[in-house]
Amino acid sequence: MANAVLHQTVGTLQLHGSSGIHFQGGNNSVRLVPKGFKVEVGFCKRGICSSGEKKFSIIQASASQTSVFYPVLSPSNNGTHESLKKSNEAALILIRHGESLWNEKNLFTGCVDVPLTKKGVEEAIEAGKRISNIPVDMIFTSALIRAQMTAMLAMTQQRRKKVPIIMHNENEQARVWSQIHSEDTIKQSIPVIAAWQLNERMYGELQGLNKQETADRFGKEKVHEWRRSYDIPPPNGESLEMCAERAVAYFKDEIEPQLLSGKNVMIAAHGNSLRSIIMYLDKLTSQEVISLELSTGIPMLYIFKEGKFIRRGSPIAPTEAGVYAYTRKLAQYRQKLDEMLH
Repeated sequence: MANAVLHQTVGTLQLHGSSGIHFQGGNNSVRLVPKGFKVEVGFCKRGICSSGEKKFSIIQASASQTSVFYPVLSPSNNGTHESLKKSNEAALILIRHGESLWNEKNLFTGCVDVPLTKKGVEEAIEAGKRISNIPVDMIFTSALIRAQMTAMLAMTQQRRKKVPIIMHNENEQARVWSQIHSEDTIKQSIPVIAAWQLNERMYGELQGLNKQETADRFGKEKVHEWRRSYDIPPPNGESLEMCAERAVAYFKDEIEPQLLSGKNVMIAAHGNSLRSIIMYLDKLTSQEVISLELSTGIPMLYIFKEGKFIRRGSPIAPTEAGVYAYTRKLAQYRQKLDEMLH
């Protein structure tokens, strides 16, 4: 995961040879170490620091990527972990990207990185209007530009006016050069984490081919099997089952802990990676998920509470919550926004 810890504190990064990287700032202290080692993050109060009071999740490092979690309680602290499950309510917003240039041309896109059309831009903005009254603390997107454009455009409509910032951790230089040095600016920012695990299903030898021409060549039944079956992949591509393995694993490992800690999360991704996640959230069977259709640019809202995901539907518009969408907590948040901004 990216160095999202920067959104919480301003500090300094120090290199310690083979022992890793040490980050010190404000009340937080983090050491990044080689993969496989466990790290404890300590909070300091009035200059007295202790890593024994609270323990947090593992930080992993490899030659190509360093992962830093936002502080969340580790399962070892069972008492507090369970109390978080019972007390916290967090919002989870899922958005399929708007129409892309290859959607418009009726081409198989998969993992090819193409941007949105004008219609896709409008869909992303409209999605943002629908969720403008819902707080967003973190954003996860795929590594593909159409999903990232959708997330960024949607956030332009947020009433809190926080700025989404993509967290770069391609290498140490990228991490240091993208560091923010204003605590006030950090408080008004939303970290955006891009992950290839949330990419669209890789369509193999179909990528770039016209869908209608492919159906004429191989037969409608065969192409339908490649597109809609659960465990049959297109030639040299991924099946939905294979896509689900990576997308759901990433959701469990990286996103669910953030929800458990009370953070409101938005995911901007793709039809198949989101279908995979919804299969996990709604406990769908392999037969049920293949008939699940997701519209572009329509946000879906889930509430994570007491360790369970509850589907709330989609907010209708910025001025109307929708019959099922808002919880009491979100309605109160919206009321506070109205009082602050009017």
